[in-house]
Amino acid sequence: MNRKPIALGARLKQFSSIQTLGFKPNFQDYSDREQNLIRNAKKIYYPTAFYADLFNVMGKKTFPSFHTYKFALDKIKQTAIFKLLGIPHPKTKIFYGKKQKQTILDSFDFPFIAKKARGSARGDDVYLIQNNEDLTHSLKNKGPAYIQQYLPIDRDMRVIIIGRKIRLAYWRIAPENNFKTNLSQGGTISFDPLPSKALDLALMTAQKCGWDDVGIDIIEHNNQFYVLEGNMKYGTKGFQKAGINYKEMMASLILEGKI
Repeated sequence: MNRKPIALGARLKQFSSIQTLGFKPNFQDYSDREQNLIRNAKKIYYPTAFYADLFNVMGKKTFPSFHTYKFALDKIKQTAIFKLLGIPHPKTKIFYGKKQKQTILDSFDFPFIAKKARGSARGDDVYLIQNNEDLTHSLKNKGPAYIQQYLPIDRDMRVIIIGRKIRLAYWRIAPENNFKTNLSQGGTISFDPLPSKALDLALMTAQKCGWDDVGIDIIEHNNQFYVLEGNMKYGTKGFQKAGINYKEMMASLILEGKI
């Protein structure tokens, strides 16, 4: 009888205590034994976006959760769920097609933020729009225009939630002359304590949205906290700086039944 946790994605393949089967889009390419392991497992770890949908139909538990996969890299869906759930979020509107995009200035005054609506991460395809020229340049990206209120800050908060607990939280401080706080854009980490209200908001957001492996980004502006987005493909530099081996931590959480 197999007692090892079963994983598809290769995230933790270096750990022999977790049986990683790999991703095969043709299910019949798994051996009969592997197929039975998948069917009989109470939970599948790292099922990939492809199989997360299918396992959800079967009623099989996964980590990360089905909802975590469904909202990954989709700012439009995230904004919609924040509004539905009453989660504080900067004023945001999505404009489709040329006609709608021509009305952006009816809803927003300069400056404001324009982002690629789907598929972007690490602070890429995020623009501070200060004039008509900036707006014209940003609209060259295909797809809907994701326009968001600009709230001037010099730092934000990254709160990483794994399972139902906060595993790490830190400030991301923007470099000089740059409004982006992303570490990949030159931002730096500070482990100064975060406000408890921000931590509570992050945990509440993850739980309400059904996300169990996510980095929640929060800003404070005029004594109000806002959730910017959930990052399902968060980096691990924060863990490194905190002296935590991310993969060993994840393997331990799985083997101890905590996720």
